[in-house]
Amino acid sequence: MSTEGEAENEDFGDESAGTTPQEGPVEAADNVTDHPISGETPSSRLKWEPGDLPRELTCRPLGLVVLTGLDVSRNAVHRAIWDSFSANRRADRVPLNFKILPGDHEYPKCRSKRTSYEWYIPKGIMKSNWMKKHLEDVPSLVVVFFDLDWDENLWKEKQMECATRVEVVRHSLSGRSTKVAVVLIQKNTPLPPGEDVVAAERAAALCASCELSAKSLFVLPCVDHLLGYTIRLENAFYELAQAYYHTEARRVKAHKEFLNKTTHQLLFVRHAFKVAFLNELKQEPGALKQYKAAYSAVTDLRAHDTNMLEIKSIAGFINYKICRLSFFQNAPLDAISQFRKHVDFFKNKIGCSELAFEHSAWMSKQFSIFGDLFDEAIKLGLTAIQTQHPGFYYQQAANHAIARKQLCRGLCHGASSMPDPNPLEGMDSLEFFGQRPWRQGHQSIDPPDAQTEREGIQALQFLESQVDHSWIIIPFLSSAVAQFKKYKSARMKRFLMVQMGEEYYHAKDYSKALTLLGRVTWDYRLERWWQLLTSILITSLRCAYLIASIEDYVTISLELLGRYSQCSREEKTRIQVNLIRVMSNNAPEPEPGCAIDAVESARQSWREKVSAPAESPIASFQVEMQSLVPFVECKGIFTNQAFSADSKVAIMVCIRSLGPFPIRFSKLTVYLNNPAYNQHCIVTDGNQLSPPGGADGGEEDPHHQLGDAHQGDLYLLPGQVKVHNFQFVALPEDVGKKLVMQSISLCLGDENGRCAVLQWASSGGDTMSLLNPLESISSRRGPVVEGEGDWNAIMPRGQTEIVSRSSKVSINIEHEPPCLMSEIYHLKVKIKNQEEVGITQPSLSFGLAESKTEKDKDEMLEKTTQVSTDLGSLLKGSCPARITGIPLGTTKPGDEIVKDFYIQCSQLGKRDISAKVVYNVEVTTESDNTPIACTCHKEEVATLDTVTAFEVTIKLSSMKFQPIEHIHSDDPFILITHIKCCSPWPITIMDSSLQLSESVFIPGEKPKSQVADISLKNCDAATECIGLKAIPSAKYGLIPLGEYVIEWKRNSSNSDLPAIKSTLPLPEVALKHLSLYIDTKIPPFGSVRAPLPVEYTIYNRTMTLQSVEASVLPSESFMLSGHKQVFFRILPSDSHTLCYNLYPLVPGFVKLPALQLSLPQAPDITKEAAQNMMPSHIFIKPQGKDLEGQE
Repeated sequence: MSTEGEAENEDFGDESAGTTPQEGPVEAADNVTDHPISGETPSSRLKWEPGDLPRELTCRPLGLVVLTGLDVSRNAVHRAIWDSFSANRRADRVPLNFKILPGDHEYPKCRSKRTSYEWYIPKGIMKSNWMKKHLEDVPSLVVVFFDLDWDENLWKEKQMECATRVEVVRHSLSGRSTKVAVVLIQKNTPLPPGEDVVAAERAAALCASCELSAKSLFVLPCVDHLLGYTIRLENAFYELAQAYYHTEARRVKAHKEFLNKTTHQLLFVRHAFKVAFLNELKQEPGALKQYKAAYSAVTDLRAHDTNMLEIKSIAGFINYKICRLSFFQNAPLDAISQFRKHVDFFKNKIGCSELAFEHSAWMSKQFSIFGDLFDEAIKLGLTAIQTQHPGFYYQQAANHAIARKQLCRGLCHGASSMPDPNPLEGMDSLEFFGQRPWRQGHQSIDPPDAQTEREGIQALQFLESQVDHSWIIIPFLSSAVAQFKKYKSARMKRFLMVQMGEEYYHAKDYSKALTLLGRVTWDYRLERWWQLLTSILITSLRCAYLIASIEDYVTISLELLGRYSQCSREEKTRIQVNLIRVMSNNAPEPEPGCAIDAVESARQSWREKVSAPAESPIASFQVEMQSLVPFVECKGIFTNQAFSADSKVAIMVCIRSLGPFPIRFSKLTVYLNNPAYNQHCIVTDGNQLSPPGGADGGEEDPHHQLGDAHQGDLYLLPGQVKVHNFQFVALPEDVGKKLVMQSISLCLGDENGRCAVLQWASSGGDTMSLLNPLESISSRRGPVVEGEGDWNAIMPRGQTEIVSRSSKVSINIEHEPPCLMSEIYHLKVKIKNQEEVGITQPSLSFGLAESKTEKDKDEMLEKTTQVSTDLGSLLKGSCPARITGIPLGTTKPGDEIVKDFYIQCSQLGKRDISAKVVYNVEVTTESDNTPIACTCHKEEVATLDTVTAFEVTIKLSSMKFQPIEHIHSDDPFILITHIKCCSPWPITIMDSSLQLSESVFIPGEKPKSQVADISLKNCDAATECIGLKAIPSAKYGLIPLGEYVIEWKRNSSNSDLPAIKSTLPLPEVALKHLSLYIDTKIPPFGSVRAPLPVEYTIYNRTMTLQSVEASVLPSESFMLSGHKQVFFRILPSDSHTLCYNLYPLVPGFVKLPALQLSLPQAPDITKEAAQNMMPSHIFIKPQGKDLEGQE
C-alpha cells in the first residue's frame, strides 16, 4: 500500500501542537444593502447560526508563500524588498499571499502516517481548521532571503551560514512537501548568464551545499527597477507554489481507491472538497468540477436527526463555492440552477422537530448568501432582468426569517433558562463543522445520552428565545426593497416596505416604523386599496401613540375617521374621542394591541406633551389635507366665473364631517392671492372643544350640544353640509386680474393652546380618492333633506376674474377701407358718453391692437405701422404703432368727441386697429347701493386691410425694342416702366423720376415724366420709356441702375392729404465688354427706285490691331453700289466706315442686304452679335403716281 501524504493524515488523530483553533465564523453573507431606514445591527445574536460561512471559505483562496531572512524593522533594503512584494498589489500580479516569518518559525507538525483504512470510521465530514491551516499556516513555498554577493571575500563562511538557514527551515517543515527556495540579495547588477564564470561556479556550489536545484536559487539585485525584479521573482514563486498544490491534490486523490461506500461515505465528501479547494489555491479551473462531485457525494449521505445539521452545513459550504465559481466563470444560469436544486433538495430536511427554527434559519441564510453572490456578479457586469434579480432571494430570506420567528414563539416558550452545566460550551471551537458540542464525533442515529440531548435542545431553544428576530428580518427586507426599486417593481417594493414597517414595530423602533409606513400610504391611497390602507393606518396610529407624536396621531386619526376607512363604527367612535382628547390638551387612551411596557413609557411621554406650555412648537401644527382622505371635507367655490367691478365677489365654502358624532371647529379662513381680502373671509367659533359623552368618553348622544349649535358657526353634524358665504368688493387695481384661492384652513382646537390647522390647497376637494361613478348617484329617494345636499354635485371653483364694469360709452371708427400701402390713411374716431352721469379722467388709446400673448406678437407689424394725430410728425417717419393716454377732458352725459388720426402702413396684410377709452365713473352696487368708484374700459377694434396701390414692371430692351439681358459701354438701351393700378380707389400719378446710379446716364437732355398727372382706375396701366447708356469707364460685371420714384396720391374728398413718394429699385444689369462696335447710319425709310445711302462705322475698342473682312450678301429687294467684299485693318481705338448706296426695288417692310464680318482677333463678336448691332429691315414706300399727268 502506498504511503499516505499529510493532506489525508489530517483526518485521523488529534490536532498536534502548533495548530491554532478556528476563530469564530464571520457572517459574510449578512451584508445588507444600504437603505435610508435600515442600518441597525441586532442587539442580541448567537455567535454562530446555522448556515453561517467561515471567513476562510468566503475569501479568495491564495497560495501561501512565506518569506524569511528579511529584517524589515532595521534594514532599509529589506523593507524595500518587502514593500515591493506586499504594497499596492494590482489585479494583474500573480495571486499569492506573502507573509514574513522568522527562519526558525515552527509550522504545524504532520500527524503520524496511517497505513490502513480498514477499521477507520470518520468522526465528521470536514474539520473546522483545515481551510484556515492551508490558507494561513502551511505554506506552499518558503523563500530564504540571504545577503550574499558573488565577489564576497568570506564566501565559504557565508555559504555555510546560508546552508544552515535552509536546513533550519527544512527541519521546521519536517514531513511536508513545501518547496524551499533561496534568494540572494546582491548590491551589484549581475552579468548576463554565461559571462560571469565565478558566479556560475559559486552558484553551483551553493545549490549543492543547500541541497537545492538550480531552479530554486534566485538573485535579487538591490538597484533601480526593484519592482521589475520582484515581479519576475513572483512568477517563479507562483510556478513553485502551483507545483506544491498540484502534488497535494494528487496525494488526496490517491486515497479514493482505498475507501468503501459503506463506512467511508463522509470521506468521499471530504476528499472531493479538499481536492477542489487545493485546485482553487492552484487557481485551477477544474475546482468547479470537484466541488460538484463533493456536492453529489454529500447528497448521497444517509441523513438523520443527529447529523442533519452537519450535512446541511457542508452542503451550504459547497453550494456557495459552486455558485460563486459559476458566476465568476460567467455562467449565471448554472449558478441559479444549482441553487434551485440545492434548495429543493434540502427544503424538507428539517431534522429535529424541536429545533425546526434552525432549519428556517439555515434556509434564510442560503437565500441571503445567494442574493449577495448574485448582487456581486451584477456589480461586476452581469445583466439582470425584472423577473430574475437578487431582490427575490432577499425576500425569500426574509420570509424564512419570519418563519423562524414564528417557530421560535411556538417551540421556545418553555426554555426559560440555560441548563447547568452549559451543554453548548465549546461551540466556537468544534473539531468538525456543523456538529453539536455535547456529542462531537458522534455519527450514529441515536444520541449517546438522551438526557444530555434534551439539555442541549433546551439550551439551543433558550438561546433562540433571546434573539431579536426583527433585526435579522429587517436587513433582508431592506436589501430586497433596494433591489425591487432598482428594477422598477413598485408594488413589490411597497409590499416589502410594509413588512419592514411591521418588523420595526415588533422591534419597538416605532419612529422608523411610522416613517416607513407613511411612505407607502400615498400609493395605497391613490390606488384605492382601502382595506390595506386601513390596516397600515391602524399600525401607524399605534406607533404615533407609543412615541407620543401629536401631529402624526392627529393626521392618522383624521384619515381613519374618513369615509373609505374600513374601521367599525365603534372603532371610529373611540378614535374620534381620543382625537378630541388630544386637541383638548389631554392624553388619549392607549391604542389596543400595544405592548404593556411600551404603553407605560408612552403615558409618561404624553404627560410631558400635555404639560408643555402653549407657546411650544408642539402646541400648534399644520396638516396638509390634500394628501389625505379625511373625515372632514371642504370645498371652496367662487359663485361666478367672473365678477364685475361694480358688484361684490361672492365665495361659498362647503364643509362636511363624516365622523360618528358631531365635532366643533374653532376657525375657518379662506386665503386668496391678494392678502387684502383675507380679512373678509374668516369665521370664528367661540365655543370650547369638549369630549363627547362626558368624561368617560362614551358615544355622544345625538342631541348633545344642540343647544349650542345655533350659537356656533363651525359645529358640524355627521353627514350634513355646512355652507359659509363671504362677500367683499374688489379693489380697483385688481380689475382685469385673476382672483385665486390659495388655500382653505380649518382650525381644530384652541388657537391659543393646542390647535391643528387643517389646510386644503387651492379650493379644497378630495383629490387623493378618485371619484367612483356610483358615488355620483344619490342613494336617497325623495326630496333632499334641508341642510344635506349632494356633496359630489358640488364642484370646487378656485379662481375667478375681476372684470371692469360694462362701459356705456360708444366708439365709432370712420374710414374708407382698404388702406393703400405707404399712403397716409385718414381715420375719424367718434366717442359718445351714454352714461347717466358724467365721466372723469377719460383717456383714449389708438393704434395697432396689442397682442394677447407674447407668442402672438408680430414685431414686423409693429415696425411697419405708424400712427399720429399730426401729418407733419407722420411725414418725418418717427411715429409709434399706437398712441396712449390721449386726454379727452371731463365729459357730460350725451357729449360726443371727435378725434382725427392718420396711419401709414408699409407692409401688406390685415391688422387690427384699436380705439380704447378708459375713464372713471362713480356708481352704486345693485345689492346695497354702496358707492363704488369704477374704472371702465371700452374698446372698439376695426380690421384694416392694406393692399398695394400699383404694380410696376421694369424691363430693359435694345434700341430695336428687343429684350436684352446685358448691356455694353456706349451702347444705348431703353428702360421701360409699366405701371398697373391695383387700388380699388382711383389714384393720380403726380410725377415720376429716375435716380440713376453713377454707372449710367441719360444721353441728351433730361426728359420730363411721361406719366405725370395721369389718373388711373383699377386695372388701368401707364408705360414710360427712357433711353439710357452706360458710361465708358464703368466696370464690367453687374452694375446698379438706380431707383424709380413715383409720386402719387389717392383721389379722395380729403384734398389736404399729401402725395406719397414710392421708391422702387431698378434691376441690376450685366455690363459686358465688346471688342468691336458697329454704328449704322440709315434714313428712317426709303422709296422705291430712289437712292438709299447706308454707312456702317466699325469701332475698335481694343488695344490691338483688328483685321476685318466684310462682305455683303446679294438681295432681290435691292440693287447695291459699293464694296461687296473688302479687307481692311483698324488701328487700336480707331474706326473704319463702309458706305453703300442701295436702290430699293420693292415696297414694304423689306429686309436689308446682310453685312457679314469676319473678325479673327475678336472671337467675342460672333455672327449673331454683329447682326444684333445692325438694323435688319427698313420700310420702303411705294413710288407715287402723278394724278395730274394722268388727267
